Amino acid sequence: MAFECLFESIELGLWYYRSAGDVLEDDPVGRLKVYVYELPTKYNKKMVAKDSRCLSHMFAAEIFMHRFLLSSAIRTLNPEEADWFYTPVYTTCDLTPWGHPLPFKSPRIMRSAIQFISKRWPYWNRTEGADHFFVVPHDFGACFHYQEEKAIERGVLPLLRRATLVQTFGQKDHVCLKEGSITIPPYAPPQKMKTHLVPPETPRSIFVYFRGLFYDTANDPEGGYYARGARASVWENFKNNPLFDISTDHPPTYYEDMQRAVFCLCPLGWAPWSPRLVEAVVFGCIPVIIADDIVLPFADAIPWEEIGVFVAEDDVPKLDTILTSIPMEVILRKQRLLANPSMKQAMLFPQPAQPGDAFHQILNGLARKLPHSKDVFLKPGQKVLNWTEGPRGDLKPW
Repeated sequence: MAFECLFESIELGLWYYRSAGDVLEDDPVGRLKVYVYELPTKYNKKMVAKDSRCLSHMFAAEIFMHRFLLSSAIRTLNPEEADWFYTPVYTTCDLTPWGHPLPFKSPRIMRSAIQFISKRWPYWNRTEGADHFFVVPHDFGACFHYQEEKAIERGVLPLLRRATLVQTFGQKDHVCLKEGSITIPPYAPPQKMKTHLVPPETPRSIFVYFRGLFYDTANDPEGGYYARGARASVWENFKNNPLFDISTDHPPTYYEDMQRAVFCLCPLGWAPWSPRLVEAVVFGCIPVIIADDIVLPFADAIPWEEIGVFVAEDDVPKLDTILTSIPMEVILRKQRLLANPSMKQAMLFPQPAQPGDAFHQILNGLARKLPHSKDVFLKPGQKVLNWTEGPRGDLKPW
């Protein structure tokens, strides 16, 4: 009977392996055409020239998506035949001395870019952005703030309410995730990760692994607000548990250590998502997702329930019991699914692009939204968006 159950588990795993692979390997070429607006370089290239750190932080997808589209086969130079319009504006490339994006200018940068395209081309005005997509990889997407309370208060930038947003932030029933958005993985450097690969036969001798903050005393001195207390709970409950290799230290062997671990904790921080999710999948470490109501990247193509473990934030004190109770055949099935090259490729933004990578998953997501419904196009003279809506500071020129 045990062998029959194990056989069924393997069969189920292989079914998911094939179906996920089939969807992940879809080719968007021939299914859509994208017109890339040509903006003044102050909106993109000059920002990178001023601070090259923008190319390596977790928000860099906006830069590499632009570069990918410029040479992509789905790009059209004729806007009249375009299905989608893309505005290459880098709203996260304004960094502190410590390399953290400052979102405070982002609404003004975005508004300025939209004003530019609306005056130079007719395509924005005919739909008020409903056939346009924007990459907004901030902590809380187009709400443009790193603290959730402030992000909720701000809401999505009013001028983007009809556009499709391509963003790392994803949480169900949240004001910063508008309907129809495409949730993507954060940027993790593919070449750097590749140089740290260990032999596949390396044993996974670490049961649970995590490196990162448990408290953010600089921004949350009283504690409990950062990560909604989930990270603090991990530390307080398991800092002395021998099954848990957890620390704030970030060793040079970080990537290698993940490849030696069975489970990698992926708790929320200020936002529900983090690069650990990408790292865990790429390195075959079962992601333990601790972020209630998270919307995961490319959830229509990646079988997250089959490759990961979901733990409610309130259940963190029971984390050891939950993980040690998972049957070995289930662990092996998850590891086999994670070994699928298509799964790993879908989480990365490589340069040059490769079939099935995150760039192509974004395009597949856009292609699945076609054809546009008739209500996308406005009647002559019809206006839906209010250009003067929003906080006063957002309305200042940039």
